[in-house]
Amino acid sequence: MSTIRVAALQMRSGTEPAANLSTFEALVREAAGRSAKYVQSPEMTGVLVRGRDALLQRIRPAKEDSLVRRASELAQELAIFVHVGSTAIPLDDGKIANRSFLFGPDGTLITTYDKIHMFDVDLDKGESWRESATYAPGGRTVVATLPFARFGLSICYDLRFPQLFRAQALAGAEILTTPAAFTRQTGAAHWHVLTRARAIENGAWLIAAAQGGLHEDGRETYGHSLIIDPWGHIVAEADHEDPAVVLADIDPAASAEARRKVPNLKNAREFTVEEASFQEVAV
Repeated sequence: MSTIRVAALQMRSGTEPAANLSTFEALVREAAGRSAKYVQSPEMTGVLVRGRDALLQRIRPAKEDSLVRRASELAQELAIFVHVGSTAIPLDDGKIANRSFLFGPDGTLITTYDKIHMFDVDLDKGESWRESATYAPGGRTVVATLPFARFGLSICYDLRFPQLFRAQALAGAEILTTPAAFTRQTGAAHWHVLTRARAIENGAWLIAAAQGGLHEDGRETYGHSLIIDPWGHIVAEADHEDPAVVLADIDPAASAEARRKVPNLKNAREFTVEEASFQEVAV
């Protein structure tokens, strides 16, 4: 068995990027100090603020973004992989990308990923979100090969689209990642079920760093950052909404073992969908 220590950072990002960056750095340093070699932060690490105009006032292109720059510097200084779960990046067309950044231990940018699925929903108690009004959806999934495993990248609402994770698993991903800012309402109902399902059905580890608590802009997120093994067991969790570092020693080879026991990736078959209906006959 060859294990690697990984960390999921739970945050409560607010409206000011400088304060969020300070919290991010402190948590990354704590995780590295506890021997983590891969550290993941939540969705929207850099800033959480309602309103497109307010958001645009606070964000910068990737080359000028202080969080992106500092994540690269920390990765190099601490000799770890730093995965910024996501932050908002302005695009040339006036839209915004919800973008992940993955840095290697030498500080180089390995890859980025833009959230594909937009959170356009109408929930109970009048809670409504329209991400597509502000954000531009991505168009490609990413599987990043690190020295110890292959990682599939996703962000938050992507979790509800199992075909994305199946494509990553078929491309060789042994570890799935779902940094998130799940609402308290949807998180309480679905977070544990969906994360465990994605791990089980793909025979893969899943690391999910989350936002948690009541944020400065009034939104409430669920917290409960998780690390789940390929058999669906929760091996580490922040069972609350407060900022925290969640750690686990994981063996990427456990993915192959789970897939050997239940080879559903190999057993899948193509099929067609036919319609059938009952027509009542008048008598």
